[in-house]
Amino acid sequence: MKNILSKSIVAGLLLFVMAQAARAETTVYSIRVDGLACPYCAYGIEKKLNELDGVKFIDMDLEKGVVMVETYNVKLGDAQLRQLFTDSGFTYRSKKETTK
Repeated sequence: MKNILSKSIVAGLLLFVMAQAARAETTVYSIRVDGLACPYCAYGIEKKLNELDGVKFIDMDLEKGVVMVETYNVKLGDAQLRQLFTDSGFTYRSKKETTK
């Protein structure tokens, strides 16, 4: 009887965790930035973005001046991004946000 109860509890917890993961929101940001000129610049921004909780993926197009950031259950605000890029020596222009 104890074994069945233990298995039921474990199964219930597993279902709860899976339901929470399904409700989690992934957001993709396309951020326009002035001043991206080289891979070293990109590395500095990537390092700053990776310090933020919830960042899953970062990609950059140096030619277009676009930084793609995918976050998990986190929203990035304009003021936060402006400060991050200013601190890194770049000019934040705008962002487009898409929720998955």
